[in-house]
Amino acid sequence: MNKLVLVLLVIFCSCQSNKKEKTTLDATTIALLESPPQPYFIDIKANDVKLADPVFGEWLYSHNERKQTFEQFLRTKHVVPTEKENIIYLQPIGEFNLEQQKQIELVRQYLKIFFQLETKILEKVSNDIVPDRARRIGDMEQEQFLAGYILNDVLKKEKPSGGIALMAITEKDLYPKPEWNYVFGLASYQDRIAVSSIYRMQKDADFTLALDRLLKICSHEIGHMFGLHHCTEANCVMNGTNSMYETDSHLIRLCSLCQRKLNSGLKYDNVKRLKELEKYFQENNLDAGLALMQKDLEKIKNK
Repeated sequence: MNKLVLVLLVIFCSCQSNKKEKTTLDATTIALLESPPQPYFIDIKANDVKLADPVFGEWLYSHNERKQTFEQFLRTKHVVPTEKENIIYLQPIGEFNLEQQKQIELVRQYLKIFFQLETKILEKVSNDIVPDRARRIGDMEQEQFLAGYILNDVLKKEKPSGGIALMAITEKDLYPKPEWNYVFGLASYQDRIAVSSIYRMQKDADFTLALDRLLKICSHEIGHMFGLHHCTEANCVMNGTNSMYETDSHLIRLCSLCQRKLNSGLKYDNVKRLKELEKYFQENNLDAGLALMQKDLEKIKNK
């Protein structure tokens, strides 16, 4: 395996870094487990896209991941919103240009719809929050921040009111440890914190493609915080990935199984969420996402 592929593996290995504990099921969860899927999930399943056999360099080629069933999801301890903790927070770090600021605001709007939870942007903090010992110059002469420092020494100290998940977005490139040259993002799902860099999302991309990438990565990482494992069921935003090329090939849509898992804990209105996603994709010229939502709406329109 070449160095580039090895580097990219770091990105999403962190997604599985914290083992989830088994949990005792309450009466409501047992009833949910014993009930058949809602008609909504059965209907949209027809639009799930089967994964092709993985090829060298792709995530599933080198990772023998097993499917997380709905029952396994329910039996695994995961975060569920409460009256006291129900807000997703974004923490910008750095000096962002106007285009990047707009993208971060659009990420906020998207996450609010995607998870049907209030999502807020915290006041931007300066790059000075990262000391010299957690910085370096990368192989393309770009400044990089140590991702673990941001997790452990910045985000862990933040306790925003009502927060259920906290994700930093940096303008600077990230690296996970000295022997690796970069990482897209890093997360601690047990601590419900993550950091992602906008730096590489913009490379060789126009505004729309960069936004699409950022939406995928942020919803993927926060999806893990709510208990979703890497999806092996279908082409899905929760698929593991080894590269930006592979990320671009993944759909922005949650497959029917991952939607059922997420809905079991967040308990939102599926149709309302779907219509809001359709409107968001339409307003922001995200044609691929729009087509996916319209296909799902078509499946349920006579229900």
